[in-house]
Amino acid sequence: MEYDTIFAAARRAGNELALVDAGRLSRTVAKAAALLRENAGKVLAANALDLEAMDADSPMRDRLRLTAERIASIAADMESVAGLPSPQGETIAEWTRPNGMTLRKVRVPFGVVGMICEARPNVTADIFSLSMKTGNACVLKGGSDARRSNEAIAALLREALRSEGIDPAAFTLLPAGHEAAGALLNAVGYVDVVIPRGGAGLIRFVRENARIPVIETGAGIVHTYFDLDGDLTKGRAVVCNAKTRRVSVCNALDCLIVHRERLRDLAELCDPMAAERVTVYADAEAYAALEGRYPACLLRPAAEEHFGTEFLDYKLAVRTVGSLDEALAHIARYSSHHSEAIVTENAGTAREFTRRVDAACVYVNVSTAFTDGGQFGFGAEVGISTQKLHARGPMGLPELTTYKYVISGNGQTREP
Repeated sequence: MEYDTIFAAARRAGNELALVDAGRLSRTVAKAAALLRENAGKVLAANALDLEAMDADSPMRDRLRLTAERIASIAADMESVAGLPSPQGETIAEWTRPNGMTLRKVRVPFGVVGMICEARPNVTADIFSLSMKTGNACVLKGGSDARRSNEAIAALLREALRSEGIDPAAFTLLPAGHEAAGALLNAVGYVDVVIPRGGAGLIRFVRENARIPVIETGAGIVHTYFDLDGDLTKGRAVVCNAKTRRVSVCNALDCLIVHRERLRDLAELCDPMAAERVTVYADAEAYAALEGRYPACLLRPAAEEHFGTEFLDYKLAVRTVGSLDEALAHIARYSSHHSEAIVTENAGTAREFTRRVDAACVYVNVSTAFTDGGQFGFGAEVGISTQKLHARGPMGLPELTTYKYVISGNGQTREP
């Protein structure tokens, strides 16, 4: 396959897209959402074939699975993006120098955004919406597990582009094989940035093999610390929701850290998870506190390997600590810098936790399940960036832009 030809077409489409007015881009996204709603049956049929081919025990099944409700939610997110103000052309800052020269810092599209993701067909619609709204062309390489689902969605997205007279090459779905991934990571001069969205292995592969700039959307190794001054009612709700709402997503809880003096409450804290069949891997102190009070078939002694693991399953590690400092040390050692939470009624402890934890999103008495572009009011997200350059946390519209300086004057020249 002539990948250079494909990438060159995307580059040309991106150059044209940067000149399209914001209203037309919004209509394109809204049209794509309408087509997705109208053709939900076709997408579900394609998704059923993907699910049939996947291992029944794979933790990726939940990410792959589409339902009528999920398609409606994806379309609603697209419509939210269409209705948001476009950041393209926004003046971020403006100032005038003593010589009368005026400088403006203005948002502009990247140009062509590449994305590599695993079995997540919702990402196909998300990256289309955010790219179109910001005037970026997009080249997507999806996972083979979601091939049919992605192809069905991409056909609708390209139909929406044609309906608005926009070059369909502005959204390109590459073949699902490894060859396409290698070509995308080496598309120097065509693709401006590549964003991986998936597990730690995928992200590491992209980081180590890309010859174009990478924005990492990291794996989620997520902790919640139940403090000495934690409220048990809040803790039960926050911990259970963070663990069980959707276990296969990156904001799901992986490790509960509990203050030693609250071990008496640990069984009650964990009780709602028993009904969800969550297996708990507890350290020695936590195991003793849970033994006989949490279902024996779901209770296991923790090994070192259980800490620092993104389970993506109905599994949870529990660590006992004697202080906030110990909790922070554990998080610093094992965190992926994605989302971390504390349950406490002590305002001073909460301030110290939020000040010292190094993560994209830090929560106080709130479930980490809210680390999501839609929940942050961004309409949708490209992913959750865990790095510190350019973007961090849920990446919405502004994060798919860069900026340039526009300098105006009246014949000013610089003296030697």
